[in-house]
Amino acid sequence: MTSPSTPPQTSSYSPDRDSSPLPAPQDLPQSAFWFGLTVLLSAFLLFLIQPLISKVILPWYGGTPAVWTTCMLFFQCLLYLGYHYSHVLTSVRPFSESTRWQVLTHIVLLCATVGFLNIVPDLRSIPTSQQSPTLQILWTLTRSVGLPYFLLATTGPLLLRWFTSVCPGKSPYRLYALSNTGSLVALLSFPFLLEPFLSISSLDQIWCVTFYCFAGGLSVCIRMLFRSVAPLPRDHVSGEAAEAATSSLPSTKTVSGSGRKSAKDLTATSSFRVRLKWLSLSFLSCLALLAETNEICQDVAVIPFLWIAPLSLYLLTFILCFEHDRWYQRKLFGPLTGVLLLAVCWVQSFGARTNLIVQVSIYFSALFCIFMLCQGELAASRPAPRELTRFYLTIAAGGALAGLFAGLIAPVIFPGYWEHYLTLIGSSFLSTYVWMDSQGWTTGQRRAPLWSLGVVVALAVAIITVTASAVQTYMNSIETARSFYGVLEVEDDAVENARLLRHGRIIHGLQLKALPSVPTMYYGYRTGVGLAMDALREGKSKTLRCGFVGLGVGTMAAYGLPGDSFRFYEINPQVVEIAESRFTFLKNSAATIEHVAGDARLSLEAEPPQSYDLLVLDAFSGDAIPTHLLTQQAFEIYTRHLSDKGLIAFHVSNLHFDLTRVTDGLARRNDWQSLVIETPEIRDPSTNVPLIASPGSRWVILGKNGTLPDALAKAGESRKSSDPVLWTDDFSNLFQVLAR
Repeated sequence: MTSPSTPPQTSSYSPDRDSSPLPAPQDLPQSAFWFGLTVLLSAFLLFLIQPLISKVILPWYGGTPAVWTTCMLFFQCLLYLGYHYSHVLTSVRPFSESTRWQVLTHIVLLCATVGFLNIVPDLRSIPTSQQSPTLQILWTLTRSVGLPYFLLATTGPLLLRWFTSVCPGKSPYRLYALSNTGSLVALLSFPFLLEPFLSISSLDQIWCVTFYCFAGGLSVCIRMLFRSVAPLPRDHVSGEAAEAATSSLPSTKTVSGSGRKSAKDLTATSSFRVRLKWLSLSFLSCLALLAETNEICQDVAVIPFLWIAPLSLYLLTFILCFEHDRWYQRKLFGPLTGVLLLAVCWVQSFGARTNLIVQVSIYFSALFCIFMLCQGELAASRPAPRELTRFYLTIAAGGALAGLFAGLIAPVIFPGYWEHYLTLIGSSFLSTYVWMDSQGWTTGQRRAPLWSLGVVVALAVAIITVTASAVQTYMNSIETARSFYGVLEVEDDAVENARLLRHGRIIHGLQLKALPSVPTMYYGYRTGVGLAMDALREGKSKTLRCGFVGLGVGTMAAYGLPGDSFRFYEINPQVVEIAESRFTFLKNSAATIEHVAGDARLSLEAEPPQSYDLLVLDAFSGDAIPTHLLTQQAFEIYTRHLSDKGLIAFHVSNLHFDLTRVTDGLARRNDWQSLVIETPEIRDPSTNVPLIASPGSRWVILGKNGTLPDALAKAGESRKSSDPVLWTDDFSNLFQVLAR
């Protein structure tokens, strides 16, 4: 959801002729209270349901960032439909001519929603490997939250519209501010107050109870509407109402470089060019929201906070820019956005190992400035009161188009996450134009100094370099595959004479051309998983049966001997295709190889016990953590598939998070032994550059007390952490394990 609640157009509609008298003056505070409370609750529920339902379905799709992008596509499109419903109900005959028709229609919608309220999807919604993840998510959301979300989306603009009838002469914009406050409180409370302390089931109950309170408040507002006085004719606007409306419009006299026109100069009817400008600015800001959120989650982690923070920044900038023109200064935000875009380019090129806080701060700061530019320019072109409904409907349409582009079109037309670079290009053009226009350089009033041209060239070079690097990487790749689960690139490295598979900035497997059957990278002979395989063979005279969560390029198949049975669980079918066609670990293995399509946890949950001697957990995408694979409930599923002396190996190499505290929590809760084995990276002695084939790794081996082989115990560090963290399906918080 990318548009806050909508102020109504202040021109009144024709009422029923049998309307009741105007409420007494002492009743007006009561009316304002009930309308305000209902608007507040609707905005709170509208924004709370987004991270809640997204977190519920995230484990079903492998924890990929595309889950949030698809959810946002759904929310934006439904928001637009809700706005359109409100617009039709108050502007199109016969509804606009009769309060009764409006109320009866909305009562039917309210009763249908309350009667079928059930926001948490049931197990029948869990996808199968043959189904399209995007379509499955959209269908799941439609069945679970479609109707209540649609009702909540209509409430803000509709109640503010009705408020002008119940309390004529009173400004509805206080309710608008209250709505935005409720939205922001919901977004910020989820990651900091609700998610860390409450289970999903508790949050579900709280949301439903709050929704029933909202339904009660809406019923009271409807009753007050029936008692209200007949509004004025449609084409008439009372002086007080018009003043209230225009007082909230941004002043466009040139104040501090804003370049805006006075509210009294605003035209009553917007031109096609102006509406196209609204649509474009809304599209750019929403595309930036989706593309940058996806980029951050891909390189960091798929957690609600990293969804909510950009959305909160979007809402905050909308509130600031439409509250008063003092917050948006073109002379400040134009050049500042350019500087932060340069910082984003630096992170993209050189900042892979930069501190997590620094990376996230740069991304979020750049997003804030992009949002301020777009919302500020929107506020500057805001129309007269009678056009407000069309104005906000156009903004909602821009958000819906951005959702469709990022969620459906971009994955088809772009081989990589190139919508991110499209956002950088569009934002750089906008920031440059706003900065130069605020200085009077575009109108010929002043001549641009030479140094300003250098700044523009530097920004252009940085954007072009980063974009060209992505295109060059694609051109040099042997194969590139983009799907719902991310972008995969197969490359040849001439320096180490190797072929590798890259996911984003992270290498997921490498095969040496001269030694094609030698396990490399995180899976070498001296790594934790390699030592575990050797230790199990020493203690067993028979062959091994192993399960592997995550395929990569199939490196672990190199450990297979005749009679072994290796079973790989892989959610992304493109990974299987690449491992079989571009690498030879699987075909060269002497073990019997099996593939299981779909999410590993769901597959393991549905299978009979497999009696694995070793179960390897290595399904992390880049540095993103699918937390559902590290919960107590997941651990119970894993143990059901182990033999009596079976082991579990967790690959926890990560730049930003110390996941050993989570595995310690699992070991303590289940009374298992925990062993950490770290392998240092190997560097080229002549250049001191780390070798790609030996980057260093960190593995945690878990086994029942007394089952860890002695040879393995000597190779690692026994763990008895004093500060373990236990995650469950109802609770997980990555802030607890942020690397210090």
